[in-house]
Amino acid sequence: MFSDFAALIVLLPVLAFVLTLFLGKRLPSGGAPLPIAAIAGSFIISLGIFLEIYPDKTVQQSWAWFAGMNLGILIDPLAVVMLMMVSFVSLLIHIYAVGYMAHDPAKPRYFAETSLFTAAMLAVVLSDNILQFFIAWELVGLCSYLLIGFWYHKPSAAAAAKKAFLVTRVGDVLFLAGIVLLYVNMKLLMDSRSLVFESFESGNFILQFKTMFEAIPLIDKTQLTYITLLFFGGAVGKSGQFPLHGWLPDAMEGPTTVSALIHAATMVTAGVYLVARTFPMFAAAPDSLLVVAYIGGFTALFAATMGLVMNDIKRVLAYSTVSQLGYMMLALGTAGAVVGAKAVGISMFHLISHAFFKALLFLCAGSVIHAVGTNDIREMGGLFGKMKITATTMLIAALALAGIGIPFLNVGTAGFFSKDAIIEGAFEYAEVKGDFIPYVFAVLAALLTSIYIFRLWFMAFTGSPRSERHTHESPGVMTRPLMILAVFALFFGFAQSGFYNYLETNFALAGVELVVHEGEASHPPVIVVLLPVIVGVLGFLISYAIYHRRMLDVSKFVSSQNPIYKLLINRYYEPKIGAEIIGVKLTHNVVAQSGEFVDRKIIDGLVIDNIIGNTTFRISDTVRKLQTGVVQNYASVVILGVVLLVILLKLGGV
Repeated sequence: MFSDFAALIVLLPVLAFVLTLFLGKRLPSGGAPLPIAAIAGSFIISLGIFLEIYPDKTVQQSWAWFAGMNLGILIDPLAVVMLMMVSFVSLLIHIYAVGYMAHDPAKPRYFAETSLFTAAMLAVVLSDNILQFFIAWELVGLCSYLLIGFWYHKPSAAAAAKKAFLVTRVGDVLFLAGIVLLYVNMKLLMDSRSLVFESFESGNFILQFKTMFEAIPLIDKTQLTYITLLFFGGAVGKSGQFPLHGWLPDAMEGPTTVSALIHAATMVTAGVYLVARTFPMFAAAPDSLLVVAYIGGFTALFAATMGLVMNDIKRVLAYSTVSQLGYMMLALGTAGAVVGAKAVGISMFHLISHAFFKALLFLCAGSVIHAVGTNDIREMGGLFGKMKITATTMLIAALALAGIGIPFLNVGTAGFFSKDAIIEGAFEYAEVKGDFIPYVFAVLAALLTSIYIFRLWFMAFTGSPRSERHTHESPGVMTRPLMILAVFALFFGFAQSGFYNYLETNFALAGVELVVHEGEASHPPVIVVLLPVIVGVLGFLISYAIYHRRMLDVSKFVSSQNPIYKLLINRYYEPKIGAEIIGVKLTHNVVAQSGEFVDRKIIDGLVIDNIIGNTTFRISDTVRKLQTGVVQNYASVVILGVVLLVILLKLGGV
């Protein structure tokens, strides 16, 4: 039984981390075979467990820890599809990295850290309680800090790692506050001997997901809203939602393979997974779902606008990731309000299809950078003839990201099936709630997505070379993972129906009944089904006309005199606001200088120097005068002390 070895899904990459860290320098390729073998083992076990539990079983293993807490493993439909995706995509990225990192002297450290990174993400997915989830979540954040700053000798990489660590900590503090508030409410319910808690079977623990979900009807609705909003705050930090999105584009300072790991298989998907995992709590707090919908929709559009003007190939893809994560949150918020548990399937289907085509996009970008030695798409061009595999696979990924397909015939890329379902869900929400704003956000973001991704592709692979560089196709160890991911980016969409049906049973298997607030909505009209593909094709045609056919001179618009371009290229001045206003004026001028004043003027000056210091000096001066050095004086004092002691004892009746 593969389920008996579920713990090895995490332990194998952890073991590979330890061995690679200490023995990597003595092994081929910096010890890369160790994490590759370990993660392959994790994938095989995950696949084996999926075949065991499909379609209606779960794996639950739990051990008591302390104070009503536990360590445990939960593998249900939601967890098992994530386990397979994380381990499979991470495996392909590790194989690719053998070629990409071939000439880096710090290969052992790289493969050790990426192995631990993968293990941490797998631990997040396997957790059966929110506290264990948070511990693994923090380890994911630590690993991202180490990998973003992998080339720590570069000031920009060190700064990006620090920014990622600090910004995501904001979300983590909110998440932890949500856990504390949840714990307080659960303890109150236990102390009041609520009936639901009396019915618990032995072996249940206070912060287990099952226990949390059973307590939902008893928790005050206002408190539940606060808890879910705090949870969502954690997801906003990890998944780069507005306004905590700024760290994600700067995270491109790490190796491209790290970018692929963060943006496709680990880290950013953890935030979406958190909302999906605790979805019954969000479903019972409609105000929180509304916040999720609006933040997700706005983030999708907001990030897409910046993707239009970026010239660094990795930054274009970074803003694309932020935008697509917004789509996933939008699905949970809008569809969750009208179709209940199916929203989890819609969001997770886009998460997994996005993992395939976004990993492919980043690895193709790495292949291009590896070949031409620059990240700037303005210095590329004409690469198709020399890099046919990279160009073709990246085109497939671009088509998937843009959601190109043929409606009603059920033919299309993975992104066609997953993104269209989100947009249609937003329309159903609009029909039921009368709120079309999230739907408009989604459609506009789809148009901009198609424009920026095909802009990137045409500028990199078509036309004449814009610089004198010796270009060549990447080696087979790098191109084979590209071809595998391209197959999934093309054909994963055909698993849509079975995927939704499987994920929809996830919470029912745990005995949780989700309430759909407004009932089922009607099927969307034909134009709504066609519109996502129409805007996707329109975006392709716009990019083709501008960046391939050169029918429009973009230099007229790409100018510092253009206020819109200036706003976008400066990223809405978010880095400046963060660095100068928050970083300098608030953190340094207010917090740091206030701390210095308290330390130097109050603690050092008033307390130590004036009170403690002066008093100590005065006492010491007085006592010092008693030390005469004459033995007779000391003997007299001793005798006097003994006489006084005898008198006191007599007076006390002793």
